[in-house]
Amino acid sequence: MTPQPDTAFVVVVSGPSGAGKDTVIQHALARDPSLATVATVKTRPPRPGEIDGVHQLFLTEDEFDDWLAADRFLEHAQVYNHRSGVPRAAVEELLAAGRTVVLRTDVQGAQTLKQRLAAPLLVFVTAPSDALARRMRARAGDSEQEIAERLKFAESEMAEADWFDVVIVNDDHQQLDAAEALLQAIHHERVIRAL
Repeated sequence: MTPQPDTAFVVVVSGPSGAGKDTVIQHALARDPSLATVATVKTRPPRPGEIDGVHQLFLTEDEFDDWLAADRFLEHAQVYNHRSGVPRAAVEELLAAGRTVVLRTDVQGAQTLKQRLAAPLLVFVTAPSDALARRMRARAGDSEQEIAERLKFAESEMAEADWFDVVIVNDDHQQLDAAEALLQAIHHERVIRAL
């Protein structure tokens, strides 16, 4: 009998701001219906086009504190003057249903999830530095000061790529290739877990 692939695990996608993590994940989700994701909790205001409960869950600072007190996060952090967290219950429900759960988080969050989860697949998505700056400026809502802070922080995040299982470069106009690289890494992990 051929072993069946183990699909109930977490894929943690991280990398610097502007690397295109969300775009790569969305393309991968569209191509593989066995993948699932959860909306990350944020205390920042929604960006243009973001829908509360779909792209992110937007909470007030007091609501975030209530979630912390109730231990409702797998991980949480202070990121760029706001707080962010991964809701525990949503991830646990998907894993119990046998799904591969793709989580997007910052490098600090990836370190926490690496310690808290049973052998997650850690994927670092990056882009050429000129693309990072251009993508950050194309986003509505970030000031030049915020962009400068993000670029400085991106340098320190890039230095962390070595401890990830997979590194994917998301070049301009190559998002489908980056998504395919993510899908191949997930398929490879499933095959290994089935052995």
